[in-house]
Amino acid sequence: MAPKLLSSTNFKSLFNSVDTFLFDCDGVIWKGDTLIDGVSHTLDLLRSKGKNIVFVTNNSMKSRRQYAEKFRSLGLTSVTQDEIFSSSFAAAMYLKANNFPKDKKVYVIGGEGILEELQLAGFTGLGGPEDGEKKAQWKSNSLFQHDKTVGAVVVGLDPNINYYKLQYGTLCVRENRGCLFIATNRDAVGHMTDLQEWPGAGCMVAAMCGSTEREPIVVGKPATFMMDFLIQKFGTETSRMCMVGDRLDTDVLFGQNAGCKTLLVLSGCTSESNLLDENNKIEPDYYTSMVSDITKLMDSP
Repeated sequence: MAPKLLSSTNFKSLFNSVDTFLFDCDGVIWKGDTLIDGVSHTLDLLRSKGKNIVFVTNNSMKSRRQYAEKFRSLGLTSVTQDEIFSSSFAAAMYLKANNFPKDKKVYVIGGEGILEELQLAGFTGLGGPEDGEKKAQWKSNSLFQHDKTVGAVVVGLDPNINYYKLQYGTLCVRENRGCLFIATNRDAVGHMTDLQEWPGAGCMVAAMCGSTEREPIVVGKPATFMMDFLIQKFGTETSRMCMVGDRLDTDVLFGQNAGCKTLLVLSGCTSESNLLDENNKIEPDYYTSMVSDITKLMDSP
């Protein structure tokens, strides 16, 4: 069935069938450090109508605490840390859920967000931003040393990725017995600034796939790992949830995989022509231009 343009005739049916709205962040709530018009009023309106609101982001650069600070800096003061589910948090929770040994370390190709969430979960993280300035030396008869107690490598968005980090992560995965290779997500691009898209975590993950000849365990969207935490927190059936996002291959597919209703907004990575292209196989239930359209439709007769 072709996706429906959200309208005054079908909005009420969607709204009444949903208890919890799940929102992606980049391209939906903000672009870079700029809040998208009308978002604040729309979130307040949904809360006033008794709807649960959750933010599910694949961007692993920040921890939940850091994301809460970003929401506040943009004027969204009602958002709490407990409403934020980031892929950095998902990586730490995956290790915890699978009884990752506390005496093993985790090497991070990514940002501070992953390291902070690992620490909060009781794990020891290595790497991250502090390895951004290090260089791998190609010298005769030299051996690149790595920690043999690393039991997992987590790869996320990393604007300071370099050859040193790739070598370190590759050696851990290939040489440390049983070492896990975890990707926060495989997004191709993302709205790191308000003016344009930038390479996403997918290119960092692809580099590691090439050097390790392994496929990662993906914990972010479209994988449904985080959904178990959402169900436990809100006690809502997935059929009573709606995933609102700007990407077909992550947000919409995540919602579909979990059994949620799906709403695509065209304020981010996906254009209407991309959505309606005959070659596109991922179709949301509904689509609209931006989140604030919810407010307009709510006020319509």
